Formats: sequence, structure tokens, C-alpha cells
Amino acid sequence: MFTWYKQGTPTERKTFWACFAGWGLDALDVQMFTLAIPAIIAAFGIDKSQAGLISSVTLVSSAVGGWLAGALSDRFGRIRTLKWTIVWFAGFTFLCSFAQTFPQLLVLKAFQGFGFGGEWAAGAVLMAETIRAENRGKAMGAVQSAWAVGWGAAVLLFTIAFSWLPPDMAWRVMFAVGLLPALLVVYIRRSLKEPVRAAATAHADAGGIWRNLAKIFRPDVLKTTVLGAILGTGAHGGYYAIMTWLPTYLSKERHLSVLGTGGNLAVVIVAFWCGCMASAQLIDRIGRRRNIALFAACCIVTVLAYVYLPLSDAALLVLGFPLGFFAAGIPASLGSLFNELYPADMRGAGVGFCYNFGRIASAVFPFLVGYMSQSMPLGEAIGIDAAIAYGLAMVTVLCLPETRGRALTMQAA
Repeated sequence: MFTWYKQGTPTERKTFWACFAGWGLDALDVQMFTLAIPAIIAAFGIDKSQAGLISSVTLVSSAVGGWLAGALSDRFGRIRTLKWTIVWFAGFTFLCSFAQTFPQLLVLKAFQGFGFGGEWAAGAVLMAETIRAENRGKAMGAVQSAWAVGWGAAVLLFTIAFSWLPPDMAWRVMFAVGLLPALLVVYIRRSLKEPVRAAATAHADAGGIWRNLAKIFRPDVLKTTVLGAILGTGAHGGYYAIMTWLPTYLSKERHLSVLGTGGNLAVVIVAFWCGCMASAQLIDRIGRRRNIALFAACCIVTVLAYVYLPLSDAALLVLGFPLGFFAAGIPASLGSLFNELYPADMRGAGVGFCYNFGRIASAVFPFLVGYMSQSMPLGEAIGIDAAIAYGLAMVTVLCLPETRGRALTMQAA
């Protein structure tokens, strides 16, 4: 399974761990909010639709940040852009702990999102340009598993904080602690070197970030950009419809304790890591399109069973494994596919746009779940929205070309 890593060059391995650490920190900071939703609702006296609005606004701002960071990475380089984004989103995560009103938290989370979206876009392109083509799918699927590590750290922090502190203080401590891992990530990335092809592209292009963004709408790549954006919408919509509200569903609708909620989430998180690793192996064997379509179909079946079947607490715990496993397969595949669809001079902009347009469009799903849950059980709302989103991803990916083994171009198209 890890033969590709053992055969990798020192630069490939160093880049892998630098991106792994950054994406793990992304997950830590983002998942802390989903875990803290019940406490935040109580602290500010808001309803579920307003809590969903915070998540949606964060997704929109992260999409804008991803667009800009992708274009900036084409213009100024992948490494420099990564350093900017990590400092930005870690700082605003910390500031969220001091929010005194709902509007303040909404604004701070929006600013946090700019950096969060940029981190993924620049890191995905850096990984794709550093890892050899035959190992690209495996490496990028494996680095996506960092999300499970950061998510697990968030659940551990949640369990400790809410077991020992009053709820209104516990969620603030969680956000404050989120700043500390950023220092480690900055340290790990201090010696990274810019890929040759990215450095050459950045120096050659003097047109600015807006010119880079405009390139992905040229007639020869417009269809790819539109389909990629729709695929991103389905992938993100399904994931965030489930994961934004899963802790609340477990604690409020299933009436699980803090430890019970943490235990169920632990199963989902371990399964998510396993799903990333399985997807990393399959994607280079069966191809990008088949891999994404397979995991999307399995996601639909699993999430509907999870929220509609009359499951006991024990059965719910067991079904949490396939829920997390299949939810991991699509995000573990997008980095490889999107990078292989674009030439070097617009790669950052293309990857950033497709992945993060999905975040903007998918922002409606967490809000809809919260809104629909006012007239139906929360579980049913999650199931309906997630199934629609994953169905969209499954259909769209089959309209894109297969890119398995495609060499990344070193020059402009």
C-alpha cells in the first residue's frame, strides 16, 4: 500500500508531510465548529437555520479564498501562497473564541474561510506537480486522509473540553487551542522548495491573478470548468449536508451523551481514513471517473439507511463505518482529477475554481438541512439533501474525460 512512499524522493516525502499537516489543521479548525453547534446555539440564542447560515457563509468565503489562492499560486508560487493561507485561517480561528454576538461570529468565520479554501487549492496543486504521475492518485488520496486525523483531534478536544468545562466556555477554548498546531505547520513547511514547472510559470505570467482566473473560461476549457464546478458542488454538498449536522443529529435527535456522540464520531472518522486509503489505491487502478461514481453511489445508499432505518444505538455505531468510509472516497479523488484537467499556466486557477465553486454552491445544503429540520426530523433532512448532492456528483463525473496516468504539462497551453 505504501510502496509509492518508500520509492519517493526526499522532496516528494517532505511535500507530502507538509501538505498532510496543513490539511489536518484545516480539518481540526473546521470540524470544531460542527461539534460546537449545540453550544453555540445556546450561547447566542439562535436557531438551527442561523447555525446552518454560519456554515454556509464559511463555505462561500472558503470558495472565494480558494479561487484567489489558486490564481495567486500560479502568479507567485505554491509555497508562498501556502504560507499566507495557513497564518490567515489559523489566526481567525483563534479570534472566533472571542466572539460576543452572533454577527461577530458570522464575520469571523467568514474571514476564517478565506484561508481555509486557499490552503487546499495551493496544497493540491503543489502535491500534483511534485509527485510522479504513476503515484499521483495514491499520494493525493493518502494526503486527503489527513482530514480524518484533524477531525479526530477535534473530537478528542471536544470530548475533553465539554467534559471538564461549562459549554459556553468549552467551545471558546476549542477555537483558541486551534491556533497552536499552526505553528507546527509553519515550521514543517519552512524548507519546502517550489516545483520547477510552477516557478517557471509564475515568473513567466505577468498578467495578474484576474488574467489567470479568466483563462479557465476560454472556449477550449469552458466545458471542463463547468462540469468540474458541478462535480465539486455535488461532492461538497453531500459531505457538508451530513457532517455539518451529524454531531447535532447524534446528540439532539438520537439523545446520545457527549461520550456517546464522540464514540460514534470516532467510528466515522476512522472509517473516513480507511476510505481515503482505499480510494487512493483504487483511483490509479480503475480510473478517476469510475472511482468517484462508485463511492457516490455507495454514499447515497448508506446515508439513506443511516437516517431512515429504525436503528438501535449499537446498529447506528456499526453503520457509522460505511458512512464515513464511502464519504471519504470522493474528496480523496478530486485533487488528482482536477489537476489533470488543466495545463500548467491555469492549473492553480482551475483546481481552485472547480473545487471551491463546489463549496459556494454546496453552501445551500447545510442551510437547507437546518431549514427543513424545522418541519421534519433532522435525520430526514440530512438524508434528502445528501442523496441529491451525491446523485449530482455521480452523474456529472461520468461526463468528464478519464485522466488516469496523464502527465502534467510543464508549459502553458
